[in-house]
Amino acid sequence: MAHVVTCFVRERGQILLTRRSDAVGTYRGHWAGVSGYVEGGPAAAERDAWRELREETGLTREDLELVRAGDSLTVDDEEGSFTVHPFLFESDTREVRTNEELAAVEWVDPTAIRSRRTVPRLWDTWRRVGPTVETVRSDRTHGSAWIAARALEALRDAAADADEWATIAAVARDLRDARSGMAAVRNRVNRVMSAASRSPDSVVKRAISARDAALDADSDAAQTAADRLRADGATRVATLSRSGTVREALETCDPEAVVVAESRPEREGIEVAEWAADATNSDVTVTTEAALPSALAARDVDAALVGADAVLPDGTVVNKTGTRVLGLAAQAQGVPVFVVSARDKVVAADSDSETGRSATTEQSRPESVYDGDADVEVHAPTFEFVPGELVDGIATEGGFLHREEVSQIAERYAADAQWAVE
Repeated sequence: MAHVVTCFVRERGQILLTRRSDAVGTYRGHWAGVSGYVEGGPAAAERDAWRELREETGLTREDLELVRAGDSLTVDDEEGSFTVHPFLFESDTREVRTNEELAAVEWVDPTAIRSRRTVPRLWDTWRRVGPTVETVRSDRTHGSAWIAARALEALRDAAADADEWATIAAVARDLRDARSGMAAVRNRVNRVMSAASRSPDSVVKRAISARDAALDADSDAAQTAADRLRADGATRVATLSRSGTVREALETCDPEAVVVAESRPEREGIEVAEWAADATNSDVTVTTEAALPSALAARDVDAALVGADAVLPDGTVVNKTGTRVLGLAAQAQGVPVFVVSARDKVVAADSDSETGRSATTEQSRPESVYDGDADVEVHAPTFEFVPGELVDGIATEGGFLHREEVSQIAERYAADAQWAVE
């Protein structure tokens, strides 16, 4: 039995589908991912996945990030017997250069697979690597905007496979609860379920629309933040953690200098610093959270910009641990602190709003802080509260929010949550 790879390349939620040309030996004219034979046995599948991507699309490791490899599956029909090894990659570009094996390419939502003439079991192959409840629950490196997009895609795929509303509702509840501290996940899932007409097709369509709107909202919020930094003449900015919205804002305003806290214990701030050094013209400094106060002074920082995983109805911000240190240090030195966040990160003002506060009970891996034998407890929360008094403004897709506006938005989101109790 031959071994083959199927690579799905995703950019802004859509994937690259390829139509196989007459130059290939099997499934001519069928739609597929980027695919090809594994030349060195199953153990070489990942290596050959990268090779096929380079040969068929021109995409390289500079353009792509490997998200996950899925469990293999078997295809057995008149064209042959194959063991398919699925891979999912994230791309930062849609510019591809195809070779003679591809007759056409299109960027589409993954659900388009279900209505195309494809290679066998392509939808099943996608489901091996597509987002799931566990994807949402276990991600400890991406910000809530990314995770919320994955939640909507997991809901979409579950609805595409479902025959009844109860099945979809169960997945939606699991997704809402998978990251209880991330308001964007709950609000966006709630909005889809509240507006859907209790049919799988309706959920699929609304989940896709909600994801696309969410991606636009984050970009618009980033633009709001960048415009404010420019208007204030801020050229030396401090940040921490891994917020895609913050990164987009920094890339847009391109400050003279960026100070990045490493974001212990997972240290995802290191990746942000490396990105800033490559994607901007800024002088980049990495520091620890403990050294943030002195770093702000030593680097003459004139603004702090952070993301948010949730904004409570009273204006309190929930974000990665270290944000409060940054806020206190900035306040002591007269440096404004701006939060950049889509409005959907406001926690609904209902009896369930305490779930926003539960974010601070989420713990990082204890061994990432201490793995010795002494009888000690580890306190390593992933998120923490940042009092509204430390925040000078929340940049959203609709401009800057004041506290009274946060409360009004929270009331609207409470209404969307009622689908689960009807």
